[in-house]
Formats: sequence, C-alpha cells, structure tokens
Amino acid sequence: MQIHVIRPNETLSSIARTYQTTVQDIIEANELPNPNDLVVGQSIVIPIVGRFYFVQQGDSLFSIGRRFGIPYQELARINRIPANQPLSVGLRLYIPQGRKRNAEFNAYVEPRGTSVAPELENAAREAAPYLTYLAPFSFQVNRDGSLKPPLLNNFPAIARANRNVLMMVINNQEQDQFSDELGRILLNDMTVQDRFLDNIVATAKRYGFRDIHFDFEFLRPADREAYNRFLRKAKQRFQNEGWLMSTALAPKTSATQEGLWYEAHDYKAHGEIVDFVVIMTYEWGYSDGPAMAVSPIDQVRRVLDYAVTEIPPEKILMGQNLYGYDWTLPFVQGTVAKAVSPQQAIQIAARENVPIQYDMKAQAPFFRYTDDEGKQHEVWFEDARSIQAKFDLIKEMNLRGMSYWKLGLSFPQNWLLIVDNFNVTKREN
Repeated sequence: MQIHVIRPNETLSSIARTYQTTVQDIIEANELPNPNDLVVGQSIVIPIVGRFYFVQQGDSLFSIGRRFGIPYQELARINRIPANQPLSVGLRLYIPQGRKRNAEFNAYVEPRGTSVAPELENAAREAAPYLTYLAPFSFQVNRDGSLKPPLLNNFPAIARANRNVLMMVINNQEQDQFSDELGRILLNDMTVQDRFLDNIVATAKRYGFRDIHFDFEFLRPADREAYNRFLRKAKQRFQNEGWLMSTALAPKTSATQEGLWYEAHDYKAHGEIVDFVVIMTYEWGYSDGPAMAVSPIDQVRRVLDYAVTEIPPEKILMGQNLYGYDWTLPFVQGTVAKAVSPQQAIQIAARENVPIQYDMKAQAPFFRYTDDEGKQHEVWFEDARSIQAKFDLIKEMNLRGMSYWKLGLSFPQNWLLIVDNFNVTKREN
C-alpha cells in the first residue's frame, strides 16, 4: 500500500500512471468524496501490493534497503538493476511488502437515543472484518447493582459473523456523567458489589459477551485500592467462565499524576490483574477546548513511554480517535467545536479551496478556512499519514494493538492500512 500526498496540478489520471494502477481503484479504495477536485496536501492510499520509492539525493541501494529491511542485493534483483549502480534522483524503485505481525483491534460503537440508526449498524458491519473485539457502549449500572443495557440490536450477530469477541462495556455513568458516588458504592458496598457481579455474569451469558470491560472514570482518589480489589475479585469470577477482562485507563504520564481522571487508575495493578487495557490516548484537542490535534503523536508517545514501565506492552491497546474537530476562531471558553469525519474534513477543504497542511510534530493534518459569515475556522483530523504513524508506534513499542473511539464517522483509509500493516487476530467463538 502506498500513501501519496496530492501536489499542485496533479490529477488521479497522472497519479494512477505513476503507480501503475487505475483511477477507479484509487477512487474506490479511498471512497474519495472529491475525485474531480483534489486538495493540495490531501493524502490518499494507492491500492497496490508493496510500494514504490523515489530515489532522493544521497540515497544508495544499501541505505534504502536498510530503511525498508531488505538486503540491497535483493532490492537490486527485484528492480533489475546492478547492485553497485549509482542511483539517479527520482528513480522509481519497487519495495515489496514486508512481513506483517499479529495485532488486535477493538472498536466501540455508541447507539444514542431510542433506536440504532441503520448507518451506525452498517458502520459496525463494515468495520467488523478488521476487528478482534466489538464493543457496544455501554451498560449503565444502577446504585443497587442492577444493569441497564445499551441498544444492542444486531451487534451480537455482527460480532459472531466476523469472529469478533463481543465486549461488555460497563461504566459508572449517571445521566451521561461519570459519577464518583456510584463508583464508591460499587467498589465499597459488598452486598451491592456481589449483586453487580452476579448480574454481569447472567447478562454476559445471555448475550454472549466474552470480554468484560470496565470503563470506570473520575473515581474518588480514595477508591484506588478499592478498585484494584474489585478487579481482582471480578477477574476470578470471569476467569471461571473462560472470559477475558479488560479496563479503560486515563492517559497518564507518571504514577503520581494528579487529577480526578487519573489518580484512581493504578497502571501497575491493572497490568497485573487484567488481560488487557485500553489507554485513552486521544482528546488533547477536544470539543470544548482550543484547536489542536486530537491525538498528537508526541503526547501519545509520552503516555505510552510511561505505560510500558508499568504494564506489559502486549497488554496495551492504544486508543485512537476516528474523528476530528472544526473549531471557530478565536477560541472562546464555552463554545463547542463540531465533530467531523476525515471524509467530511476533506470535503470542507475542497469546498473552501484551501490546502491541507501537516504538522510533523503532532503527525496530524489540519487546515484553516473562512466561512460565509467571515468567521475563521481551524480543522484538525486524521488521514493515512497520521494513522500510519500510530501503526508504526504500535510496531516500535510491540503493543497489543489499537482501540477506536468510535464507529460511525467514515475513515476508509484506516481499515485498508490495518490489513497492510498487520494480521488481525481473530478469536474463535
């Protein structure tokens, strides 16, 4: 698979000729919203096996081979050139696809309201072949330990058909807000806690859940050890049933990090107790805050650098957003940015005729435009380059894989690049 960034005056026809493919294949692979109005700086994936590399000043077969993990003699043989031949700048070399490692992928799907939108169910159906886990969000817990299920509709059937582990997501929300008081009751009142665990087991058996996933957030710092004790107790119950257990963790950079989101999450204990964790490495740029990348890779790396000192890397799923935001400038506290999919972001850039830029530090695309009312906007989103940078980080740090928040916002390049980089682990039902 090749990632190509649109340059001035390029067309799909010229790009297809360069990579020996067809215009239609490029359109279909990217589900291009703007095939006749490409945006300078827009990234697209070229659906070919392997990739092409164009020689740059100072390159040699040896340096290129080392970069891609191929002996220079093999690179010369594949491209039918002498191994000792000096390379001219611009020469196109074919790089074969390397070996892929196994990885696991999860995606949350969040039905809202009183029914599941057909588009959301279709999004789950389209993503499921690329997933290990499918996670309907979420079961709500009452203060007596009883459970209120999310809208499940056909999600269990979709999971079964695609050999996805159906993940039972349980959180401590009340009225769509995380409640430390609900958390206190569940973690400290043993009568309620035992009833809570009994209800989880009965519900998981009824629907076919095989991973129990606790997303307990904004707990009281005083309940840190109570949460750890609860997880140990729950793990024993679920292990007897042959189920996995996982947790969602706030993105910490140290064991002593202060703040209500962080303090009750004990990375070391979770790493010892649960089968895997989802670290929520996104929302640096968020709807209620100033414009910036949602998951800048430098910040993601800081979190993961700490995480692997406390949690085995093979237990870590990196959290990843499937969306971006469109902010109105200047940012004013109390205003809310609009969520956009990568496809919608491209459409906005094409409509406004503005180039897409790329922040190398954050490894994220962005652009600015002025709307019809004269207001300035700044849009940060995800593209093939930004998601490839995250996949490279997964491989570098030998992580378990990636978890997406959330399905329903179109990003077709992501799924193509998963299978180009990894063999998706499937677990037998």
